[in-house]
Amino acid sequence: MTEQSSLPETEITFESLNLADPITKALEGLGYEKPSPIQARTIPLLLEGRDVVGLAQTGTGKTAAFALPVLSKLAEVDERHDSPQVLVLAPTRELALQVAEAFTSYAAHIPTVSVVPVYGGSSYGPQLAGLRRGATIVVGTPGRVIDHLERGSLDLSDLKYLVLDEADEMLRMGFAEDVDRILSEAPDGKQTALFSATMPRAIQRITGDYLNNPEQVEVAGQSKPAQNIRQRYLQVAQPWKLEAMTRLLETEETDGIITFVRTRNMVEELTSKLIARGFAAAAISGDIPQNLREKTVNDLRAGRIDILVATDVAARGLDVERISHVINYDIPHDTASYVHRIGRTGRAGRQGDAILLMTPRERYLLRSIEKATKQSVEEMQLPSLDEVNASRRAAFAEEITKTIASQVESDEFSVYRDLVANYIEEHNVAAVDIAAALAMMAQDGRPLEAAEPDLPPMNMRGRRKEQQSGERSSRPKRPSKEGQATYWIAVGHKDRVGPGNIVGAIANEANIDTSDIGDIQIRPTFSLVELPEKLSHQQEEALKNAVVGGRKLNLRLDRGAPKSFDSRGSRGGGFDGAQRGQKKKQRWSKTKKRSDFNS
Repeated sequence: MTEQSSLPETEITFESLNLADPITKALEGLGYEKPSPIQARTIPLLLEGRDVVGLAQTGTGKTAAFALPVLSKLAEVDERHDSPQVLVLAPTRELALQVAEAFTSYAAHIPTVSVVPVYGGSSYGPQLAGLRRGATIVVGTPGRVIDHLERGSLDLSDLKYLVLDEADEMLRMGFAEDVDRILSEAPDGKQTALFSATMPRAIQRITGDYLNNPEQVEVAGQSKPAQNIRQRYLQVAQPWKLEAMTRLLETEETDGIITFVRTRNMVEELTSKLIARGFAAAAISGDIPQNLREKTVNDLRAGRIDILVATDVAARGLDVERISHVINYDIPHDTASYVHRIGRTGRAGRQGDAILLMTPRERYLLRSIEKATKQSVEEMQLPSLDEVNASRRAAFAEEITKTIASQVESDEFSVYRDLVANYIEEHNVAAVDIAAALAMMAQDGRPLEAAEPDLPPMNMRGRRKEQQSGERSSRPKRPSKEGQATYWIAVGHKDRVGPGNIVGAIANEANIDTSDIGDIQIRPTFSLVELPEKLSHQQEEALKNAVVGGRKLNLRLDRGAPKSFDSRGSRGGGFDGAQRGQKKKQRWSKTKKRSDFNS
């Protein structure tokens, strides 16, 4: 292997790379002007026919680095091939699909080129049909490529170019034997490019066994977000997150949105709640079938849905240009995940927005992100109800304007106009009152303006003072609502918990809506909370074992205070001051006797 190539630091454009005219034309249509470092250094080498080892992280532009020179060479030949000329191996079906889509877009002006992705978890039928028609480029996962080789549906005898994308990931996933077999069955004269984030011994072995005097190109990974991504955070208590996100969605100018959460369960839960609030949302997780995943991503691209809720794992390989916002509903625990998440917006030089919903206890994670990325994240304020309602009124007015502009010449519009005119004449009613009545009909009982949600107030300090002032009472300060009961939980002020911690744990662990959580009174050693009277067995067990402040809640129905309830909120012994003093003296005496005996 030769030493790492060193190219002069000059202003390089795609035009200066001597790519074939159809490729340059496709890049112009896509709005690409300047290649990334890995592209600028790799494309000339591959155009020269050299084997290349590229060391670069995900998100540095590796796909174009190998796709553009390969397509440029195919465009120069400009003839249709019955058997594959290019094989690209990728570790996952998501990446295989992404690479295949990239090849297709770059080859838009090369009619002789066809691209067929082959991957597991999907039907063989379309893949076999594509291969039979004659695929110029095959992009696949190692296991499915082996399957097609064994079936005889994939022929590598005429292969000219072979690419291993994210080779270290392929080997880590256990594809080493498959990769060896594919490389050994490919013709000796092929040109090979291998891309990897790291250079472990297994990659060095493959490079030595199968590549011909390769040139190594190494590019540092992206350690901080792009400058065209505006980063903001909103500090919000856990039970307020859904309300906060709803207000953001109603007041921000958005296009496509990806919302990241930590768990698969939360993906489904948040998606359902967003849909219930009228947003066009869809879930994507590792559990959904591949065909449904593809449909969901296509719906996002086409604007049929606006919000995609996903985990980090499920969103791998996801590249949709219309993403204007990335919302971190749950803050990631490592900086790399944060950078990778928000890198889904601000693509192709566009302006992007990244918003982080952060609880007060997670501030240390924000500090870690800012320190690692060397970029500050600006604080934002929760949009007020007045702002939300102003946005709703403006959106409603905009819909009226659009409808008039698009329908004013239609026959249907004339029917309604005549109907209203006749109504005014017959009933002597002002046109504005008729319009208001029609608007209410259109809303179908849904209020246009938002009301204050039934949630703990944002000002937790004021809430805490209110609770502390009532601590001497042995019962909640107001009777439980109908259908609710008062429960005792084993955490209190000594555990440094607040209402937000308790509400968040109950809502998340027992899947109880925050609107069903009533008064919370936090005492020194325990707390009282109003919940639905009839909890399921699963909910009770979940709340007995839920942990807040490092302690199990041990939830049970509150049976009332002992007769000699201590005014300080202790349920420990029920002794008055004199009795406690006497008991303490007795324990000291016993301890002293044991000590004397042992000595």
